[in-house]
Amino acid sequence: MSTLKGKTLFITGASRGIGLAIATRAARDGANIVIAAKSAVANPKLPGTIHSAAAEIEAAGGQALPLQVDIREEESVRAAVAAAVDRFGGIDILVNNASAIWLRGTLDTPMKRFDLMHQVNARGTFLCSQACLPHLLQAPNPHILTLSPPLSMDPKWFSPHVAYTMAKYGMSLCVLGMAAEFRDLGIAVNALWPRTVIATDALNMIPGVSTENARTPEIVADAAHAILTLPSRAQTGGFLIDDEVLAAQGVRDLDRYAVSPGKPLLPDLFLD
Repeated sequence: MSTLKGKTLFITGASRGIGLAIATRAARDGANIVIAAKSAVANPKLPGTIHSAAAEIEAAGGQALPLQVDIREEESVRAAVAAAVDRFGGIDILVNNASAIWLRGTLDTPMKRFDLMHQVNARGTFLCSQACLPHLLQAPNPHILTLSPPLSMDPKWFSPHVAYTMAKYGMSLCVLGMAAEFRDLGIAVNALWPRTVIATDALNMIPGVSTENARTPEIVADAAHAILTLPSRAQTGGFLIDDEVLAAQGVRDLDRYAVSPGKPLLPDLFLD
């Protein structure tokens, strides 16, 4: 399978950035996209809403269902899943993209930030997966793809921002456990992470990092597309890196993904 035509994707945090890039790439195939995100009203400091995302998705050739969803709230998630199934008849793919970030040390991390990251990242990923799973079990080629890093117990990934690493690794632990839990049932559960920093609003959280040292979200979107079009029993439990996924597809020239071709690229967090 090389297309997502007719497939229904439930994507968290799809109003902007990597989530929107994954959505528009699938839309070019003619996919149905459920935009599950919080932003329903335009914010000049943070462009992109579920409605502007829906317009982009439909312009790309897909069908869009914009839903204002806070993945910290169980009722909100379950209502969105029900609306998705009512509109499109089922769910084929869940993309756990929504994430909260705070790159500070222990003494500089307010507990409200700690709670937010764990509620959105680890708990939100678990909740969305749990809510979508009954429908994924009915899909012919079901996938869960989570935007989270490879697991490592090296202290160097924890010491600069213990709270964020714990929360982000919580997403990765969902991948590790659910891949094994649902392997025999044919649901693919994989993680995807970028090799370099990606030019999104989250980049503003990393002091001293310029977009000229980043790649565009389209590299992650193309890698996600390659994963999601695989047979679900062929690839599961992987902690995949975007450029390695594309290399396996025969893509070697990655210059088109650079914000500023020729500028040195900065490795993303959790990768050397």
